[in-house]
Amino acid sequence: MLLELAKVETFYGASQALFGVDLHMAEGEVVALMGRNGMGKTTTIRSIFGLSPLRHGTIRFDGKDISATKPYRIARLGLGLVPEGRRCFANLTVAENLLASARRGVWTIKEVNALFPRLAERSGQYANTLSGGEQQMLAVGRALMTNPQLIVLDEATEGLAPVIRQEIWKAIATLKSRGQSILVVDKTLSELLPVADRCVILERGSTVWTGMPQELTAELQDRYLGV
Repeated sequence: MLLELAKVETFYGASQALFGVDLHMAEGEVVALMGRNGMGKTTTIRSIFGLSPLRHGTIRFDGKDISATKPYRIARLGLGLVPEGRRCFANLTVAENLLASARRGVWTIKEVNALFPRLAERSGQYANTLSGGEQQMLAVGRALMTNPQLIVLDEATEGLAPVIRQEIWKAIATLKSRGQSILVVDKTLSELLPVADRCVILERGSTVWTGMPQELTAELQDRYLGV
């Protein structure tokens, strides 16, 4: 297994946020992490990256126990994060944002620009002058420039215009076709499920369902994902 979470419990101070998250994914797999707002998806991602240290349970990446590993060391192991809210370096240009995270590998500025031609057009612009959709492309490109073994996208297309969302999903499908391992959070099931190999649903900080996209019935969607 590439990534394994077993009985992960995470707290914010005295408040418990995760009550036993179980998740696993293989190399080259696309896994959708799902659930209503506030059910623990972002906290699970923060736990994977060591940003919210777990109190109990284990997290293993590529066979290594990373449960108590510092975030910068986790990144060096081959995990790339596209965080909720994008968080591009506002006072750096598009090219500088990409160069800032560059590590040797197949993903170069040329490759990122081929995936997102808009970034090539805006190479010299400062990140804070980009639209929200362009910033999201930049956030994905910046994560790819680390040449990650696993890329994690938290709220991949939240708040984006439909045309931009389609560009992001097209890029995710391209990454999947290239064998990239992806853990993705998003609310648009019509676009998320076609690219996912497997789904994991969280409810109140616990894993309550795991299965194939075609097994996610309308009843399950209503029970765990409906408003």
